[in-house]
Amino acid sequence: MAKFDSKTWNPTVFEKYRKKVPNVKENALIKNGLLNPVTNTRARLSDEVGGNYIIEPIKGLLDGQVLNYDGVVDMTATSRDTFEQGKIIIGRMKAWTEKDFSTELTGEDWMKGLAAEVNEYYDGVDQDTLLAILKGIFAMNDGSGFVDAHTTDISEEVTDNVVSAVTLNNAIQKASGDKKKLFKVAIMHSMVATNLENLNLLEYLKYTDSEGIQRDLGLATWNGKLVIIDDEMPTEVVGEGDNAYTAYTTYVLGEKFFDYDNVGVKVPNEMNRDPKTNGGLETLYTRQRKLFVPKWISFKKAQMASNSPTDAELEDGRNWEVVNNGKSGQAKAFVNHKMIPLARIISRG
Repeated sequence: MAKFDSKTWNPTVFEKYRKKVPNVKENALIKNGLLNPVTNTRARLSDEVGGNYIIEPIKGLLDGQVLNYDGVVDMTATSRDTFEQGKIIIGRMKAWTEKDFSTELTGEDWMKGLAAEVNEYYDGVDQDTLLAILKGIFAMNDGSGFVDAHTTDISEEVTDNVVSAVTLNNAIQKASGDKKKLFKVAIMHSMVATNLENLNLLEYLKYTDSEGIQRDLGLATWNGKLVIIDDEMPTEVVGEGDNAYTAYTTYVLGEKFFDYDNVGVKVPNEMNRDPKTNGGLETLYTRQRKLFVPKWISFKKAQMASNSPTDAELEDGRNWEVVNNGKSGQAKAFVNHKMIPLARIISRG
């Protein structure tokens, strides 16, 4: 059995404990019903002799021009399209080292609460991954029309450049038309939320306690969409000097927008002791492989240098496209982007 800080360290128990510790950071994109757990990824990879990439075929809808039944026109048949979605496994790893001497000087038990800290760290890693994916999606140039239709940018307006009573409803209608009911959650920077509060546009959910007193739940809605406030949402300083302003991105998503699976690794956590260096070092090594798949968006592997995409590669629009039939030219057909419950609003607050 491995040892750490003169204590028995069981990696199996440690991994189970990591799964039980609650998350304490905001990391809004990995909470609030935005992840749809799937459990068959490892089996799929085994069927395809391992690897890190899956291409999933998707049956298209029946289509084609209806013919006039008049006793004269011959009936001709067409075939339905088959679409495909690329899914990439994302691997990340990190190690931490602690000197024996530091522990002796401070009296700090580094092992205490370690699983909680590792969980919190990887929650932040996963949030960065999802933000990189969203940035990459909105950098696509695939010809589907998704980016233009699903982006509402009011930040460059001379007036009305901050969110208002109609901003959200107009944005999701522009994105999905009669399918706008698919949108459920708006994730925004606190500056945007504060502007909405100042306009009395946030409606806080309430409950009645055991004494009959009505209290706020601390959760708000905007036009019926759950509002999540997280200052990790993208911001960008535009312009220079007196003309500079900050542009804030608000994401609006549907429930369970990302399929998610913790695919796992051979050894997720392990300890190593080096008794020689600096009088004694102990190092924790951690690894993870996870799957995050946005609805109806495909990862292409067009710009990927190794077997796992970096955040920079996830941000590269060349790696993403709306799910399509895999053909080229005029024969290429995309799924209707109205069915993708993802939109962004860019504003000055």
